[in-house]
Amino acid sequence: MAKRGHRPSQASSNRPRFYGRHAVLAALDNPERTVRKIWGTHEALAGLDIPSTIPITFANAADLGRLVPGDAPHQGLVAEVDPLEEMWLGDLLAQGADDNRPLLVLDQVTDPHNVGAILRSAAAFDALGIVTQDRHAPSETGTLARSAAGTLEVVPWCRVVNLARALEEIAEAGYWRIGLTGHAKGTLAQVMGGQQKIALVLGAEGEGMRQNTEAHCDELAKLPISDKVESLNVSNAAAIALYAVTVR
Repeated sequence: MAKRGHRPSQASSNRPRFYGRHAVLAALDNPERTVRKIWGTHEALAGLDIPSTIPITFANAADLGRLVPGDAPHQGLVAEVDPLEEMWLGDLLAQGADDNRPLLVLDQVTDPHNVGAILRSAAAFDALGIVTQDRHAPSETGTLARSAAGTLEVVPWCRVVNLARALEEIAEAGYWRIGLTGHAKGTLAQVMGGQQKIALVLGAEGEGMRQNTEAHCDELAKLPISDKVESLNVSNAAAIALYAVTVR
């Protein structure tokens, strides 16, 4: 049997509720996703081809609002789902063995809105996937799924127990690990050089990468932003970095 490498974290036993058309329809379209139940208004459910094995409950907008957090924009659809099966890092790296798709590594990025936006950018620029820690990253929630606008279902997400060891395995797979940080001397364009397989490493909102994470990068780089702003939101930085890797 081929070496699978760094083991994934343990999947959560909680069933999240997704809401909004993009998140719910993408979950229905994903053969790897188990949808347990759907609630919806007559208008939102009209014309949808939902498998007969999934229980459907018709509800008005006010009732749906009580199934989701606060004033979440459910758009008339709510679904209860099982979390996706956890992925081995070795399996993810094997999927990119024959191409140069970039890989994203997130060090304690905890805001589900940011991770959702990063998933959207990863899908837009055809990234191989994202790698996060299990304890300091958001779980699959309705908030994250809506922010991802359906891309939670199509971008592989590998959760690992130890990010430093995962970065070592990523290097063994031939990736040049570039950590994005404002105190780097060179820009991303300057440090990419002729490297073909690139893993972009981004740190938490505000704090940035931890020291041990930086130590496991081959290069550190910054984005060439003006001094009018101190830094970019991590999801914006991820999108710009993915674009730079794509067009080099």
